[in-house]
Parts: sequence; structure tokens; C-alpha cells
Amino acid sequence: MSTYLRPTLGSRIFDACNIVFLLIFGFLMVYPFINLLAISLNDGNDAVRGGIYLFPRKFSLSAYQLLFQNDSMLRGLKWSVLRVIAGTTTCLFATGLLAYIVTIRHFSGRKYIRLIFFYTMYLSGGLIPTYLLIMNLGLGNSFLVYVLPNLFNVYFMLLMASYIQNLPEAMLESARMDGASEFMIYCRIIIPVAVPVFAAVSIYLAVNHWNAWFDVILYNSDGNYDTIQVYLRRLLLEVESLRQINDQQVLYNKYQDLTPVTLRAATTMVVVLPILMVYPFFQKYFVGGLTIGSVKG
Repeated sequence: MSTYLRPTLGSRIFDACNIVFLLIFGFLMVYPFINLLAISLNDGNDAVRGGIYLFPRKFSLSAYQLLFQNDSMLRGLKWSVLRVIAGTTTCLFATGLLAYIVTIRHFSGRKYIRLIFFYTMYLSGGLIPTYLLIMNLGLGNSFLVYVLPNLFNVYFMLLMASYIQNLPEAMLESARMDGASEFMIYCRIIIPVAVPVFAAVSIYLAVNHWNAWFDVILYNSDGNYDTIQVYLRRLLLEVESLRQINDQQVLYNKYQDLTPVTLRAATTMVVVLPILMVYPFFQKYFVGGLTIGSVKG
């Protein structure tokens, strides 16, 4: 016969405090996005006055109309999406393959390979040698400059290797006895079994590629492969410079309801929202992928 234990007054107070704390903490996490959304939907001249918190005081879509009014926005969005897909897929596959190689127990060179890649985390040739190397390889002003230099990531290799080396060795040995090659084992066994860590790493890679803009300016001087971040940065600088000119008639005709405050908020929302929409699909793998492969004491 089971007995039901009624919660004590202390446990009720503790639960109530936990609920209040989590609600406040959640609001503090969400509030910056709500505030940016409200500012981006407000009239630019009115937003300069400040005092906008949760809702726009004077509704206006001028900032978003400016962002989407020409083909440069859509072209930049296309290259950003292609970069995220190509860069994340290739880096995930190549880094995962490297992680599997350094965990093969009968491979005598695995420790040296791990050590060589590990040194690159602390020793680098610098910006100028890297730029000269990429240009001499003919990767400048091409889409491949987003993919090939980022094929391997040492930190993610160590993270994925920590996960893979905890997999049962008997499973891999049975595949080798059946005649499977190491590459087939990686494609047919490692990738399906290590989905949590692959999914967790893919979030980091996708965010890094989506937010990248410096290498776009550095290696694509002709502007044919400008991503959405570069376009938005250029547009924001243009508006900020126009706000400082003396010709008020030009300013009134082109940006009469727009200020850098609202455009900056709209730009942030355009850049952040795609990642926020993708994250929930990988969230269930995120914690498991990072903790299962971690070092356990």
C-alpha cells in the first residue's frame, strides 16, 4: 500500500522560489530580442528618443523595407545559405573522419597526428601568411574560399574523438572481420551511432559560417560572393554616414523615417532569426552530444 507524502511548507516555498527564479531568468534571456524587435518595428526618428522596451511606440516597416528593397539582399542571403550548407557539411564530414582516424587503436600514427593538429591551436602563421597562401592557391574571389580553409577544426576534432573512443571496440572489430574498410566503418557505423555529437558540432559550425564576414571582405574583393552579413554591414555604414551629411533634402528623400538605431535592430533580427529557427531541431542532441563524449572523472 503506497502512501502519499504531502509536500511540506518548506518544499512549497522552495518550488515557488524556483518557478519565480526561472521565469525571471527566462525573461532576461528573451527580453533583448523582444526589445530589438520593438525598436526595429518603430519609426526611426521616434526611436532616437529612446524609451522603447516591449512594444513599438510608432509602428513602421521602413527598416525592413530598406533591407529587402533590392536584389543584393537576396543574393547575399543565397551565398550565406550555400556557405552554411557546404561549409558545415564538409567540415563535419572531414573533421569527423579525422576524429575517427586518431581513435583507431591499431593505427600507430594516431598520437602523432593528434599532436600535430593540436599544435595548430596554439601556433599559427598569422594573417598575412594565411592570406598569401590562399591567394597563391587560387582561392581568392571564389566560393571555395569559404569551404576549403575550414575543412578541419581541431577543437571539434578533439570533442568528436572523445565521443568516438567511448564506442564499443567490439562493434568496430566485428565490422573489420566482415571485410569492411575503415572508410566504410566511418560512413556506415560511426556517423549513425555518433549522431548526437555530430548534431551538436553542426550547430557551432553553422553559426560560425552564418556570422562570418571578415574572410568575405578579405578574400572576395570583387564582391561576387558577398554574404548577407557583408551586405547588411555595408548598408548600415551607408546609413550612418548619410545621417552626418549636411544635405538634409537628400536625407529626407531617401531615409526620412529611418535611423541607424532602427536599422541596426532590424539587421540584428535578420541575422539572428534564421539560427534561432534552426536550433530547436538540433536541441535534443545538443546536451547529449557534448556531455556523453566529455571526460569523466
